[in-house]
Amino acid sequence: MTENITSVGGGGKPDAGVSALKGRTGAGAPAETRGKTTIADGVVAKIAGMAAREVPGIYNLGAGMARAFGAVRERVPGGGAGAVTRGVKVEVGERQAAVDLDVVVEYGVSIVDVAGGVRANVISAVERMTGLEVVEVNIAVDDVHLPDEEEESGPEESRVR
Repeated sequence: MTENITSVGGGGKPDAGVSALKGRTGAGAPAETRGKTTIADGVVAKIAGMAAREVPGIYNLGAGMARAFGAVRERVPGGGAGAVTRGVKVEVGERQAAVDLDVVVEYGVSIVDVAGGVRANVISAVERMTGLEVVEVNIAVDDVHLPDEEEESGPEESRVR
């Protein structure tokens, strides 16, 4: 029997960007450990993006240009699929992951407290759902959303009826 192994494709391998969790094999091994589970980088990015958005004080994710392109992409049919991972970059190694986030915070909140909450929530969600150890969560605060700013992606009222 082999021990539980976590491996990730890297470099020029065809499995680059996919985490493979291998279990023990053989007739004596428990059923839940027989076989291989793969986790793509995009899955880790979605988990991190959702976890970051759950924290009070986060208005949006993504730097200015990414949000602008994302707003245009969301208006195109079938183009809004990347909204969850906008502003999220992950690096997945053999047993560890690192997350970089670009965030926009609400005006009036403590940026230090929000960043701490985001780190805790992202680490908890990624480690619980994937089994990977999160070694760092880097946060870049790109903007502050003011209460009187218009919604960028809000529906526009038609001039013609």
